[in-house]
Amino acid sequence: MELPPPTTPSSLVFKIHRREPELLRPAKPTPYEFKHLSDIDDQEGMRYFVRAIYFYRHNPSMQGKDPVKVMREAIAKALVFYYPMAGRLREGPNRKLMVECTGEGVLFTEADAQVTLEELGVTLQLPYPYTDEFLFNVPGSTEILNCPLLMFQVTRLKCGGFTFAFNFNHAICDGVGMSQFCSAVSEIACGADAPSILPVWERHLLDSTDPPKVTHQHLEYVDTAPGEVDHSSEEKLVDRSFLFGPKELSTLRSLVPPGEKCTSFELLSAYFWKCRTIALQLPPDQEVRLMCTLNARHKLFNPPLPRGYYGNAIVCPVALATASDLTRNPLGYALELVKKTKAQLSRDYFSSVASLMVTTGRPCYVLARTFELSDITHVGLSEWDYGWGKAVCGGPADAGDPEFFGCGYLVPFTNQKGEKRIVASFSLPALAMERLSRELKTMFDIDQPTVGHLGSQMSIKSSL
Repeated sequence: MELPPPTTPSSLVFKIHRREPELLRPAKPTPYEFKHLSDIDDQEGMRYFVRAIYFYRHNPSMQGKDPVKVMREAIAKALVFYYPMAGRLREGPNRKLMVECTGEGVLFTEADAQVTLEELGVTLQLPYPYTDEFLFNVPGSTEILNCPLLMFQVTRLKCGGFTFAFNFNHAICDGVGMSQFCSAVSEIACGADAPSILPVWERHLLDSTDPPKVTHQHLEYVDTAPGEVDHSSEEKLVDRSFLFGPKELSTLRSLVPPGEKCTSFELLSAYFWKCRTIALQLPPDQEVRLMCTLNARHKLFNPPLPRGYYGNAIVCPVALATASDLTRNPLGYALELVKKTKAQLSRDYFSSVASLMVTTGRPCYVLARTFELSDITHVGLSEWDYGWGKAVCGGPADAGDPEFFGCGYLVPFTNQKGEKRIVASFSLPALAMERLSRELKTMFDIDQPTVGHLGSQMSIKSSL
């Protein structure tokens, strides 16, 4: 489970200068209309923003090309095709969300940082350092209603490289949808007149039946143990990343019954659900939850959702156990719960979730005592090339969610030998994270399995 060593000098100081954020409009006039989101899109659990950041090296073949200018123009042209993203969300009766396609635009910030990729230590995995600097939070810009749906910042680095960071409203699209938009930007930046995959709206395909029919038990929205908590709100949270390659996955597979078939996602979800529960030292009878975020684009529908559909196509069923049952039983126990939870996925389950949203006011997921590990290893987030080559590294800007400490990610990683690995990143209270680190050290016989956030090692001077 080797991880790249920290390379950021502790004495480094850099300045970053940003221009005033601008509203970047579509490059051509776009239709004015109202477009309803689906009943999967507009639930409370999707009403938040997701940050991501990508690091690009200097490319001598792009000498004289300004990444800020290239990205600004490509985003404006992509918005002609994805014009709802340049609009604003409005809320109608029964909290129904719709996009008013106003063409007002997305937020775009241009910046310069007096630092190189090497000084930043770009071999680091999540959590990436200094994302608050490379993605400035414009005050008042992250309200769900009546605000830009996308925010971008392109920052030139003194080595000739740059960072590309964005924040997107999850109600308008999921990770696959945002990846599709960025792919369109990359194709246009490299000279295409139009994206190879044209966007498809058709959000009605994921609406409730008429009349609504709730046909499944949706424990992800029902708090079966109200009053219990995971940790004190006063406890400091620590972000960490853990690297898993073939050796580590093979070790985990040896802990489940011979012949038991499972995916890497199922195996890692079960393992970290169990280890995280042990690390938190919860009461034996306390309920713990694992939320499985499942993408159903190509598996669920017959015919499948149209190619180019960029709305939310995910559901999040949960597995339940007591802390005692989860921690005292072999790993196969947790794995079986994960597989049974995933097996619920069906077209009818999707329709049932949509019907539940319509009939119950679009509730949020139960977050207390919940662990969610989102698998984005197949989303294609590292494939974008805007002319400078693929990103050195990048992905979600945060190891977890500041508002939901149970959120984490599985992200792809390629080492210097070209070998594929998986990085698991999430947050825990400091003492619990130390206990988890010791557990991993014992399990995999390693000296240091984690890379922590190095933000305290560099001072930054910032100005607008």
